[in-house]
Amino acid sequence: MKKLVFVFTGLILIFTLSCRQVSIQTQSAEKVAQITDEERMEWWQDARFGMFIHWGIYSVPAGFYKGEAQTNSAEWIMNKGKIPIAEYEKFAEKFNPTKFNANEFVALAKTAGMKYMVITAKHHDGFSMFNSKANPYNVVDATPFKRDVLKELAKACQEQGIKFGFYYSQAQDWHHPGGMGNNWDKSIQRVSSDEYVYEKALPEVKQLLTAYGPIAIFWWDTPRKMTKSVVDSLYHITTALQPSIITNDRLGDEYPGDHKTFERHGPRYQPEAKYWELCQPISGSWGYRSDDDQFKSIKTLIHNLIDQSSKGGNYLLNVSPTHEGTLRLEATERLKAIGAWMDKNSEAIYGTQASPTSAEPEWGRITMKTIDNKGLLYLHVYNWKNGASLPIRLKNEVASCYLLTDPSREFKTQTDGHGIKVKLTGKAPDSIASVIVLKLKEMPNALPQKALGQDKDGIVKLPAYRAQYENLQGPGAQYNERLDCVGDWQSETARVYWSFEIDKLKAFNLTGSFAGENDTEITISFNGSSKKIKISVSGNPKKFKKVDLGIFSVDKPGRYEVSFLPVAGKWKPVSLKEVKLQPTRFK
Repeated sequence: MKKLVFVFTGLILIFTLSCRQVSIQTQSAEKVAQITDEERMEWWQDARFGMFIHWGIYSVPAGFYKGEAQTNSAEWIMNKGKIPIAEYEKFAEKFNPTKFNANEFVALAKTAGMKYMVITAKHHDGFSMFNSKANPYNVVDATPFKRDVLKELAKACQEQGIKFGFYYSQAQDWHHPGGMGNNWDKSIQRVSSDEYVYEKALPEVKQLLTAYGPIAIFWWDTPRKMTKSVVDSLYHITTALQPSIITNDRLGDEYPGDHKTFERHGPRYQPEAKYWELCQPISGSWGYRSDDDQFKSIKTLIHNLIDQSSKGGNYLLNVSPTHEGTLRLEATERLKAIGAWMDKNSEAIYGTQASPTSAEPEWGRITMKTIDNKGLLYLHVYNWKNGASLPIRLKNEVASCYLLTDPSREFKTQTDGHGIKVKLTGKAPDSIASVIVLKLKEMPNALPQKALGQDKDGIVKLPAYRAQYENLQGPGAQYNERLDCVGDWQSETARVYWSFEIDKLKAFNLTGSFAGENDTEITISFNGSSKKIKISVSGNPKKFKKVDLGIFSVDKPGRYEVSFLPVAGKWKPVSLKEVKLQPTRFK
């Protein structure tokens, strides 16, 4: 009987939402039809910088359970500590952040130069940080605080001109009996994932998109294998209720979202994706941990912001409020320092495009704007030496060159067959990044950059930092600079690939060096041919072992792609480096 009631209730909900969708789509169809994806994404791309907030009742234990520090970020403590639901719920009774002030919080983001804000409406622990009508396990009904945090932030953002958005964990929910991820609390009387979505997730998403004003961003996280109908429902209600909303790439299959997401580590090389974002915590943990002193330096944070902008991406910097509702002094000091730099140099960040040269200069980074069909470059100089020349791989005539913060301070330039050289004079105006404006007389004309391809011996070397990534089910692989490899390859749906040129026709022996704790299986695809390969590893995640991946043939010159995709159900995380295609003969 309970199941029948649920199905009937679910059908009513779906019917109600469908009617609402039809009504909204009818009212706004003409308006939406006139807005292109480029127009919808314009503000987001121009913004370049946003604030991420991970906040929940996990800030009460702050990384410690029964006196012992738990591994991973603070918001994972329920999972890592295997805390039963009944025991974890008690943290809500102690959550009373009376020092929280939404206006001050948004003002701090604005001071830092951030243009948008995204906060965890519900994380994996299932606790809702708003006055959920579908779930009494929320900040208003289950805590002594009794205030809707998200309502207050939404209002403050609207008043102060900051775009507002929500993070929502749609598949994982360690509190609801139908949510995924809780495999330790044996007291749970399991129900289907569909029941969880229709009973909790879908109504909550609807409430978030109808009761909090204009919502600019919906940030999904950690998708799992959910039925197509529930994923479709989550997607359609989002776009129907807020037609101009921007979503990331973590909802599920068939829904790549509007932008690609990198987590913790930005791409070393400019991604092929048109829109992308790096999310990164300001310290070591996403949520507040009392023992987290791994705050990134002011220099690192500013360079990260510049680096993402120079590759055409956004930077979503995360902060973690305490159970009192405030940020640690280390976080506020860093945000204010970023803001001080942005006060002088934001022109070189907001509304910029990626550098017209793909190679990263040793002296810093380049961002660009196009004005009157001419290139306007911003040279972010990290390593300033009096008398040194900055090489720029552009074959252009220069109209003018001057310091952004003092246009009267000009610099001499020279253009020859090797590109443009800008001569530095005097002391560095900024100890972190000094910005020089380089106005060109036309659009940038980049000198040829050597594409990935064959060397004089016909060998193709594919460095890890040049890898591209594709994953419709969230994060799963990214460049690990410390080990110079493709790492954090957790998801079996994460595809890693390289594009390159071949001009000398040969058969090639493909090899790669792998490291991991367990053997795994992977599908290699190249030139229309695919092979499933068993990968034997050393058992040490830092010790790489060379593996022969098979022989592939090429019958005409051109651009090719080699792709690595985990075999579903047989994937064990590994790292990959030193991929090569070596000319050989068929045996």
